[in-house]
Amino acid sequence: MLSRVRVWLNRTYAENVFFMDQLRRNPSDRAVEIHATHGDPDSPVLAAADTADLEPEGLSPAAYVEYALDQCARRGIDVFVPRLHQAAIVRHRAEFAAAGTALLAPTPEAVAVFEDKATAYQAVHSVGVPVPPWWRVRTADELLAAVEELEASGHRACFKPAAGAGGVGFRVITRAPFSLSNLEGFPSPYVQLDLVVEALRRSGQPVDWLVMPRLEQPEVSVDCLTGPDNRLRLAVGRTKNGRRRGFTLDERWLEPARLIAEGFGLHHLSNIQFRLLGDRPVLLDVNTRPAGGLHQLSLCGVNAPWAAVQLALGEDPGVVEPPFLGQDYTVISGPRSVLPVVLPRQREAEVALPALPVQVASAVGVLPL
Repeated sequence: MLSRVRVWLNRTYAENVFFMDQLRRNPSDRAVEIHATHGDPDSPVLAAADTADLEPEGLSPAAYVEYALDQCARRGIDVFVPRLHQAAIVRHRAEFAAAGTALLAPTPEAVAVFEDKATAYQAVHSVGVPVPPWWRVRTADELLAAVEELEASGHRACFKPAAGAGGVGFRVITRAPFSLSNLEGFPSPYVQLDLVVEALRRSGQPVDWLVMPRLEQPEVSVDCLTGPDNRLRLAVGRTKNGRRRGFTLDERWLEPARLIAEGFGLHHLSNIQFRLLGDRPVLLDVNTRPAGGLHQLSLCGVNAPWAAVQLALGEDPGVVEPPFLGQDYTVISGPRSVLPVVLPRQREAEVALPALPVQVASAVGVLPL
């Protein structure tokens, strides 16, 4: 009988409750026990886990590595999927391996390249992947110069932090004056150029932003699974155009993703995003972690989380081809349990956990169109 697999997800996104569901519904019918940690006691990933702990606040990256090594040793973790402090953790891969834990994460070199978007754009451009024109700005004058150059070329300018994830800090520049219309409806990503310039000059603090043209839809997020041999095992594009979502295997999206994943050591799960500049796909962002929407590949008959865990354990799943591409769909929100009691929480006894039945083409929170 195969032993139970213990997987730990640290301070991860709420959507990864679906990642956890797929691990339990794995096609190998393998028992999986999931440990989760978070700083928010009401995170749904804590309620979805078999064991859970609140993470200590205020730890330095080095101190967090020590905390993580202790968690792995005490919990008997087989596979650790790090999000928080990923860069520090992957530099200690050998120490985790000595504790019996495999890291489901890329190489330290890959994480370093893609932590900073400017460094990332320079690196991928050097291997032939198209990137949008971009300027790194730190002052109001640099911002104005970049915006004027973009506008002179017929583009609408936007900016985002040089380091960050999830669209945090993304804004689109407008020269329309602030008016009452800006106070109607829901908040908008548009921000008045004069207000941004005034705020920069008043603060006296430098920023670290990338200014670039606003790119057009569709946005295509290519979910990749790459082995430690730098060979791609899985690549499927998820398309987003407004509310409508879908899937693609079109090589104009997959080929540049393959160049990046294989060329930069993006081992295990990564997510590489593209948009259009005119009619040409260009790189938008590279995430060195599983995407929050990874579970949506279940609509194509693919269980990517489990294939990744197999790969981390040295059980190579081989090339994973989706048996079909699911129909277009949209994403909706739904209720999810939170813990009714104070953490920590864990099972009373070490009992065998049965795997849940395989559910190939369904995913909670996804509706067909």
